[in-house]
Amino acid sequence: MTEEQYILAIDGGTQSTKVAIFDLRGAEICSHTVKLRPIVLYGDNRAEHPDDDLWDSLKDACHKVFEKFKGDRTKIIGVGLGSIRCCRALMNEDGNLVSPVQSWMDMRLSRPYEHEDDAVRWVTTTTGYLTHRLTGATKDTRSNYVGPWPIDPVALEWYDDKETFDSYTTPREMLFDLVDPATIVGEITAAASEATGIPQGVPVASTANDKAVEGLGAGLVNDGTALVSLGTYITSMMVGEENRFDTNAYFANPGATPGEFLYESNGIRRGMATVTWIKDLLGKDIVEAAEGAGMSPEAYLNKLAAEEVSPGCDGLYTVLHWLSHPTRLHERGMMIGFNGTHKGEHMFRSVLEGIAMTMKNNTQAMCDERGIKLEKIIVSGGGSNGELFMQIFADVYGVPAYRNEVNGSASVGAAICAALALGIYPDREQAVEHMVRKRDVFTPIPENVALYKGINETVYCNLASQMEPLLKRSHEIFQGR
Repeated sequence: MTEEQYILAIDGGTQSTKVAIFDLRGAEICSHTVKLRPIVLYGDNRAEHPDDDLWDSLKDACHKVFEKFKGDRTKIIGVGLGSIRCCRALMNEDGNLVSPVQSWMDMRLSRPYEHEDDAVRWVTTTTGYLTHRLTGATKDTRSNYVGPWPIDPVALEWYDDKETFDSYTTPREMLFDLVDPATIVGEITAAASEATGIPQGVPVASTANDKAVEGLGAGLVNDGTALVSLGTYITSMMVGEENRFDTNAYFANPGATPGEFLYESNGIRRGMATVTWIKDLLGKDIVEAAEGAGMSPEAYLNKLAAEEVSPGCDGLYTVLHWLSHPTRLHERGMMIGFNGTHKGEHMFRSVLEGIAMTMKNNTQAMCDERGIKLEKIIVSGGGSNGELFMQIFADVYGVPAYRNEVNGSASVGAAICAALALGIYPDREQAVEHMVRKRDVFTPIPENVALYKGINETVYCNLASQMEPLLKRSHEIFQGR
């Protein structure tokens, strides 16, 4: 191992594609993030990434990161490829998309693929699609098949039993071969090199579903630590070695290294998109005020909410059902408790507190079912840049809240998978020890802990259930129109 060698990590999300270059000690040398175009929502609850946005954004992010990179590009020894889970890509014989990638928010993802279009040759995940784009290989990580795929959840192989396999209506010849995470799946082709700027011949390593990759990159170990992942889908996670199918408060995903499982609590759909929504709702006045202060609108709102709004927002609460669950279509987001003193900064802070209290309840339910005491949390994702949000998490959870130097830990996890695949580190423990770098910690403030505990346990946790009968009736009215 030499200090001059680098790993390029790809972190594809719902709202953006990030490409980062790391040294072999986990230090981020440079990175670039390209925002994705908005998801196209239409018809019967369909949601798609427009055109070929995942590949186009990856090409753009690669070129932009190489403009920043001052090192020797030939010293890049591997690529770790991570991307969004629970999506579906339909490809033709040449590897191009037949139709836009179906987002995890698309109702078609709730059922197996049914072959109806002769132009479709391959059915795969986002990691499978991008693997083929980069290497030409028809291989994909077995750890990104979450949902209605014909995969044995124990063996993580396509079902051997023909009757069981056929019940999923997806022809076997249309599926990629499965490999373990942290496995070399191929090398950058000449065409991919020209498109991205990554040197031809560089090995590409598989990862896992994006949440498992994020857990690995955050340095999660089975010691009472939970990771709160702030993305378009917000969830909390823990790791272990047992594949569980009998749980209520959490479910088990394949992990980012062989034999590892990621335990994931219930979450918030369109979670951090709600923060973007409230910023946009407050309009150009906030944008102009932020520009005048030399700050981003998000930073400006954080400053206002920290300096001018007390914990609890004077009784203004936000229930984060901005995107209903497919089986609970009556759900709606709510803000309740307004009075004449509330302003935009109260609404902004209320969204942050609503996210934190919702996830506290979800995380605690997971810990209770596992019989584990929560000792600390790690918060990852762009939202963890806000010191106000980090302090709210510490106060609501009542335990220390940590963040890492690279708060978008999925990129670190992708780099770790590549390092393991290349044999740079012999195992997960040593890779995490050398490549995950802690940044700082937020300590709970006792009086805030007591306030949030009272709010959460006596008011907040009851709001959704109290409103549910009325929301069901409202849904029936509008369905009948």
